[in-house]
Amino acid sequence: MPDYGHDLQFGSFVTPSNRDPEAVVDLALLAERVGLDLVSYQDHPYQNGFLDTWTLMSWVAARTTSIRLATNVANVPLRPPAVLARAAASLDLLSGGRVELGLGAGGFREAIVAMGGPDRTIGESVGALGEAIDVIRGLWDEADRSALRVQGEYYTVDGAKRGPAPAHEMGIWLGAYKPRMLRLTGAKADGWIPTLNYVNSPDLYESNKIIDEAAAENGRDPREIRRVLNIFGGVGRGTNPWQGPVDDWVERMLPLILEHGFDTIILGSDNPSDIVAFGEEIAPAVREAVAAERAAAGTPTGRVRTAAALAKRVPGIDYEAVPAPLASGAVEPGDRAYARVRSTYFTTGTPGLVLRPSNAAETAAALTYARAQGVPLAVRSGGHGISGTSTNDGGVVIHLGSLNGVEVIDRERRLVRVGAGARWGDVAQKLAPFELAISSGDFGDVGVGGLATAGGVGFLSRSYGLTIDHVRGAEVVLADGRIVRADADTNPDLFWALRGAGAGMGIVTSFDIEAADIGNVIHARFAHEVRNLDAFLQAWGELTENSPRELTPFLVVADQGGRRIARTTIIWADEDTGRATDALEAFLNLAPVLDQQAAVVPYAGFMTPQNNPHDGHGGPNFRSALVEHLDSRTTGIIDRMFREGETGYFQIRTVGGAVNDTPADATAYAHRTQNFSLAVVPRRGAADLRSWDEIDFDGLYPSFESHNQESVLTKAFPPATLERLRRVKAAYDPDNVFRGNFTIAPATDA
Repeated sequence: MPDYGHDLQFGSFVTPSNRDPEAVVDLALLAERVGLDLVSYQDHPYQNGFLDTWTLMSWVAARTTSIRLATNVANVPLRPPAVLARAAASLDLLSGGRVELGLGAGGFREAIVAMGGPDRTIGESVGALGEAIDVIRGLWDEADRSALRVQGEYYTVDGAKRGPAPAHEMGIWLGAYKPRMLRLTGAKADGWIPTLNYVNSPDLYESNKIIDEAAAENGRDPREIRRVLNIFGGVGRGTNPWQGPVDDWVERMLPLILEHGFDTIILGSDNPSDIVAFGEEIAPAVREAVAAERAAAGTPTGRVRTAAALAKRVPGIDYEAVPAPLASGAVEPGDRAYARVRSTYFTTGTPGLVLRPSNAAETAAALTYARAQGVPLAVRSGGHGISGTSTNDGGVVIHLGSLNGVEVIDRERRLVRVGAGARWGDVAQKLAPFELAISSGDFGDVGVGGLATAGGVGFLSRSYGLTIDHVRGAEVVLADGRIVRADADTNPDLFWALRGAGAGMGIVTSFDIEAADIGNVIHARFAHEVRNLDAFLQAWGELTENSPRELTPFLVVADQGGRRIARTTIIWADEDTGRATDALEAFLNLAPVLDQQAAVVPYAGFMTPQNNPHDGHGGPNFRSALVEHLDSRTTGIIDRMFREGETGYFQIRTVGGAVNDTPADATAYAHRTQNFSLAVVPRRGAADLRSWDEIDFDGLYPSFESHNQESVLTKAFPPATLERLRRVKAAYDPDNVFRGNFTIAPATDA
């Protein structure tokens, strides 16, 4: 049998004894410490001397950070597949994608029956296992919006809601020895996981042959199926072939990999010294020896995709040329992970390839590769977005979600380094112990990269200004692949442009931001029933402008059940409850109050991570405007739009205050006189918002605008700002690579 070319993995097989539970956990911690890739556990629920496998794996996942966990193998007759699917996916999500699912048909019939399980023959058990795989895969397929229905002989699922999907493409490995189980492995599984003590070399050859033939019969490439092998033994004690010194282990393992195709070797031993030797000596030596053999033989390596997945590739994209560091995380239309990364929160996309770099160098490699493909390019920071420009159809998406680090690099200066792929809810949580906060939008799922390059209107705006007002430096991948620093002293023209028009200049991979000293804030919410929207908006605007800067209110007006409801959310950026009470109570007099709440909370208690799925649920088409005041002309037009059915949903985010302390020419966000950012959504079925352009406004915030028109561009950037941006663009992106957002053409005479 050939070497299938998979990356090598090494793990441990630990007995889940309940006599000393902490010792079992310690062996997992040791395996992680010595560099093993995974730790696995047998699953015998009828064994009263064992810990429950899922409980143990959950505990170990919480105690570890990088090592993966696998059932070796789960007893399917005693674990209903629908529940098992959700348990495995949940643990994978909680652990950051560190779970693999080994399954077994259940070999101890009497013990299974004694625990209340089904009494099945061997043949029936194999059939039931096949149906269980269908149920598990079906529930993981959350991209399919239909209810799951499986009418099997052994398992029936009638209308179950799908999801959650695992955090990564979790493998299903089967413990198999007999032909029928081996054929099932070839037909449906992602891996084969036998134990060497139960098979010999001729059996390995024959078993691989059966698996490969079954795979081919089902339209699969045999290389899709990983070969995982348990070996029970020890290092340096005894004369048994698998109890000898390190050199003997290496010599004996090479044929298993190079001739029998095994890529994952799991050591069955509870002896700490064996685990140390396996991780620190044997695994590195085997990797080195196999790498040399593969290089000499020209063995193809890397990820293997199914024939069905390959058929979904987009013409014009050279998939084989994806840079090696990006290949393992690349997502194609035929991959199971595609549904999770193809779209934004609002907009459905069908990109031909999604690349997920984990650092600036990989981001540069991804950009260079993407440029060479000649297809649309989109960059996504990981947040929910409104415009939909962070996905595309048939192109390449560079997804920065893995660049999500948050580090306080200087507490005295309140300087924080934040990855562009982080989300503001996570940033708030990580800064909370330092009593720091960054003005960061109004929703925990907002991505750092998009907001910190566009402006950053948030619930601390009137108190502390925009997010960009506190950016002190950035790491940027330029269009030509160079990685540069941009700050007040280094590439200052680029630094200026990044703060307000950054999406058109390069890919920012991290920001240095000066945070604010903020512990608790006062979070208030009011709901009013509005009968005269014109008068309400004028009064709301006047009250906001006259309020102390500590107060930043946002407003949503929506038609609900025949009534017009106005919901105000306010953050008071201080713990002075006396002054806050006076300022907040004034809002109670604007209209009949339906609900009111106020509480002292940490900023992180309000700005919480949501992690909502980005499945392009068909979001609204936003129009936006920046205005100095909510004057009678503006409020009258908005009132008319509601009355005439042009809209049923309208938002106000307040700026002004500290936002307007920054000079207009200090950043590419030049709107430093306005007090309100307006956004409106056309009513479903409305052709356009014919009244919107009647509003007297000369500025808009690009993040709330889904119209990319020439006239809109000049509203986003005043003439002098736009001209300066065009010159910066000519210097740093003369080929206009970054044109997916608001298209700023390079100056031709620069």
